[in-house]
Amino acid sequence: MGLANILNQKNLNRQQRESILGWALILPAAAIILSLILYPILYNIYLSFFDVNLEGGNTYIGLDNYNNVLFDPTFWNSVLTTVIYVFFTTIGTTVFGLIVALALNKEFPFRWLVRSLVLLPYVAPVISVVFAWKFIFDPVNGIFMDIAYDKLGLFSERFNMIGTPEYAVWVAILFSIWKGFPFAYLMILSRLQAIDATLYEAAEIDGANRWAKFKAITFPEVYYVIGSIVLLRIIWNFNKFDEIYLLTKNVKVLAVYTYFKAFTGAMEMGQGSALALVQFLLLIGFILFYVKKVLKW
Repeated sequence: MGLANILNQKNLNRQQRESILGWALILPAAAIILSLILYPILYNIYLSFFDVNLEGGNTYIGLDNYNNVLFDPTFWNSVLTTVIYVFFTTIGTTVFGLIVALALNKEFPFRWLVRSLVLLPYVAPVISVVFAWKFIFDPVNGIFMDIAYDKLGLFSERFNMIGTPEYAVWVAILFSIWKGFPFAYLMILSRLQAIDATLYEAAEIDGANRWAKFKAITFPEVYYVIGSIVLLRIIWNFNKFDEIYLLTKNVKVLAVYTYFKAFTGAMEMGQGSALALVQFLLLIGFILFYVKKVLKW
């Protein structure tokens, strides 16, 4: 029976027809989306219980992959690196975006041009800016070492910061803040422009200074925007792979560690699947906590 015949049935009222038509219109797109998202998740869960043989004949090993992952010190080092990376990149992009939004919300000459240029890090191709940053931190010809070592004497010798794990993570954090703050700036600026100017005028009449106006008016107005930005940045930064992998292979966040585990060396795809599932559960748990306790949704 065709859709037209179903909708033309006399025992259906208008609300029922609209409901059937709505489901019929979204069903093809929903089926495609579910097949592209749900199937990989279910197949990943399936692989996590097997010793995967790329030539065929996977062997069921139960929870051994999870035991190997959870009792591996490298995994916990990766979790710590991920927490450090996510915390500082999320705070950095949000705070820096807020400061830039507050500054560019004021009137000044060529404001339109400055607002456009601020978006360049976010829209620039990641591969091109990564190589630019690699050149900046090059130990021989890089600008950073030329200033930090030759001019300021901050280090006793030249060295490759991107190639040193304890420094590479901070370079990756700075890169992520620089690349991601325009998103926070744009979202916060759009909310700042919607605030009623009479609120600030009334505050000035009451003698409020800039900090008092920010605390009593600006921050409450942008609170939920900032909360949403923080949630999105946590999700994105927790799953970040391309920027970190292209910039340096010495920062083993969970996404990079999972890639190395599954697709390099011994290619332990079963453990890689278990790692991916553990990473997914950690992220879901934090999102539920954040939404309930912080955003109070």
